[in-house]
Amino acid sequence: MRGRAGAFLGALFGARARTRWFHLILGGALMTPFWFVGGVLLTPVTGGSSLHFGALAPQFGAYAVGLPVAAATGLLPMAGTLSAAAARALCGLPDGALAERPSYTRAARLRTAAWFALHTGIGAVISGATLALPPFALSVMAAPFSPALREWLRLPEPPLWLLALFPLAGVAMLLALAGWAAAAGWGLARLAPVLLGPTPADRLADAERRAAELAERNRLARELHDSVGHALSAVTLQAGAARRVLETDPGFVREALAAIEETTRRTVGELDAVLGLLREEAPGAGGPALDTVDGLISRSGVPVAFTAEGELSAVPAPVSREAYRIVQEGLSNALRHAGSSPVSLWIALRGEELEITMENPLPSRAPVVRPGGGRGVRGIAERAALLGGAASAGPAGSVWRLRARLPLGGGSRGGAR
Repeated sequence: MRGRAGAFLGALFGARARTRWFHLILGGALMTPFWFVGGVLLTPVTGGSSLHFGALAPQFGAYAVGLPVAAATGLLPMAGTLSAAAARALCGLPDGALAERPSYTRAARLRTAAWFALHTGIGAVISGATLALPPFALSVMAAPFSPALREWLRLPEPPLWLLALFPLAGVAMLLALAGWAAAAGWGLARLAPVLLGPTPADRLADAERRAAELAERNRLARELHDSVGHALSAVTLQAGAARRVLETDPGFVREALAAIEETTRRTVGELDAVLGLLREEAPGAGGPALDTVDGLISRSGVPVAFTAEGELSAVPAPVSREAYRIVQEGLSNALRHAGSSPVSLWIALRGEELEITMENPLPSRAPVVRPGGGRGVRGIAERAALLGGAASAGPAGSVWRLRARLPLGGGSRGGAR
């Protein structure tokens, strides 16, 4: 019994019931100016008694006239945003259950107007009862102890056994008010997702927005992986080589330290560019391109035989930037897995495509796979696919071969990302 009584009282007076009750009172407060408008509009008919607080009929008349005016206010675009925000916060609804955005379509405005009419209409009745019923119930509860109060309530002198029922009647009135408010709050909470929830068009727009955000995150992740990963691989190799000959070849150590300094300085600049994209300070997709590939090769830490065919400066900027990153990642993979083995690189313009081919001898032993590694080849394939091209990498005889084909016409798509 105690458990059921506690559940019953929690449903009437618990935290959720109280916030929903406050939500209804908020609806009553929103209804107040429209009630006054209804009273003013009824003044010529009622002879100026529409706002007389002692007469219920004029007040309900003003309520009936003001409610459609309140519903018409719900047609305003911002009414959807404000109503959804208040309903989600005070009705205990989860995030995403309501469309907290302006109502621009006709269907969304009509649904918001229906919600606004329900919220203000029911809220006005609950608010009025909340203001009037508790004082009356307390008066009824105290009537057995005060003859003056019974006279004020115009109650005849009842027998004593009937006076004992007055406190119970007052408690019943208060419980009825709480139950009415809890039921109304529960009903509005159920209707909120129907009237204020996202439409199929809203869900589609949210899905497209999330997909665009995910694509941008993946692009930035590739930029960080290719630029910083390549630099760290080169620096690690050069630092390791310098450590081994620290005592015997100081000249080589100086050259290695100079190369490390130059690599880290350039990488910091590239990292700043990527972080600028994250901060939305650089709206364009900047970064190095094929015109700086010679510097990339000289800093790669491996001997590279480079052959270029065609005028690489004519490659569209978006394609040129992606090609640079593909070459950078290919050199990083060769450095990481084949050490200082020589690399052959061909970049050629063939018709409307840019072709990149890179080969290096296969290592004598299987490469060590880093935990969480293996993103480089996948990133190359993603870059090529975003431009409408294709890329592949794998063993070919005694060499590891990387090939990528990038359509020059893919530059428009690449630049729009």
